[in-house]
Amino acid sequence: MSARTVDKIATTVIVLLASVIVLVMAGLLGFILYRGLGHISFEFLTSPPQTIKAGGGIGPQLFNSLFLLVLTLIITIPLGLGAGIYMSEYAKPGRVTDFIRLIVEVLSSFPSIVVGLFGLLVIVNLFGFGFSLFSGALALTVFNLPLMVRITEQGLASVPQAQKEASLALGLSKWKTINSIMLPIAMPIILTGTILAAGRVFGEAAALLFTAGMSSPRLDFGNWNPFSPTSPLNPFRPAETLAVHIWKINSEGLAPDAPEIAAGASAVLIITVLLFNLLARWLGRMMFKKFTATK
Repeated sequence: MSARTVDKIATTVIVLLASVIVLVMAGLLGFILYRGLGHISFEFLTSPPQTIKAGGGIGPQLFNSLFLLVLTLIITIPLGLGAGIYMSEYAKPGRVTDFIRLIVEVLSSFPSIVVGLFGLLVIVNLFGFGFSLFSGALALTVFNLPLMVRITEQGLASVPQAQKEASLALGLSKWKTINSIMLPIAMPIILTGTILAAGRVFGEAAALLFTAGMSSPRLDFGNWNPFSPTSPLNPFRPAETLAVHIWKINSEGLAPDAPEIAAGASAVLIITVLLFNLLARWLGRMMFKKFTATK
């Protein structure tokens, strides 16, 4: 068999496999959106849920998910970037560095339910934060930090060595080289890791059952005092996220229209993640152009 024939066969197999994956993903997304889009309305997105009568919405749960996402990224991104930069540029090769990398790999493979139990024992009970958005954000930081560290380290490692050496040869300090040369080049890879972490935050349920809670107080969206127990901006209040709400209504099924609510909430979750991905990619391109002075 000639090399050209082997190449054609391999290309055909790869294209078929890729097509199967695309079809499966498209079918899954299409099925969820087909079942859920008909139940989405402005009232559904803004009204609180109902447990006895039909017609409940997902307003507080949607806000809680977005708020939790912001809190988690505020904590995770600086820690992940700092740890990734240290591991890539400052840590000396040796047993200690190898051990840290091993710990990062082990943490990245932890089941989310284990992280949730850790959050319950340490963050909720030992530190006394209780069931709250802040406890959920800390638990999800533990869950997503290994991913951010690995992605940052890989992104910095992908920067051509010649560019790094040229910057140092021109007299720039090591930190200035990292900040002005290496991070802008690695930004697309780091942004990919941030998107993956954000998607895991928005769709996570198991870890939040034990940290953020399965209920939300009645929120007053006219109260912007972050220390008030009824304020939506209070990070130390219990908060049921959208993913937890989907699990809860499917498991309890108290509302008469529980299947419709679950379908609509699932569609909203998918659409929100897709919109966040598109926005993050657009922002990443804008930042890359700004940092690298490209048009």
